[in-house]
Amino acid sequence: MAHFAKLDENNVVLEVHCVNNIELLTSEGNESETMGYAFLVRWSGGYSRWKQTSFNGTFRKNFAGIGYTYDSTRDAFIPPKPFASWTLNETSCVWEAPTQMPTDGKRYSWNEEQLAWVEAT
Repeated sequence: MAHFAKLDENNVVLEVHCVNNIELLTSEGNESETMGYAFLVRWSGGYSRWKQTSFNGTFRKNFAGIGYTYDSTRDAFIPPKPFASWTLNETSCVWEAPTQMPTDGKRYSWNEEQLAWVEAT
């Protein structure tokens, strides 16, 4: 199955749809995003804002989810920013905390007021 994100006018993901791989095949038998796009435009009655997303992250960095944004410059799906202090990793297009979460086996959550990881209770 191929997966496609339905985008709004600001490139925010509204939905993610599965498309049978047969719909992506060219006359030569090769998979093509363009063929999947054309199928979805027909299927949706003319809606034209679709981008293929990779479930295993082999292209467009991250699997699209509702609320993610498609960045055409990076050709990547970027999740919503979880906290104001976090920065975008330009390689993975994933938001990162100012400090790494401890790796001592305990559960932690981010506290934005303290700008620190705090042990979950």
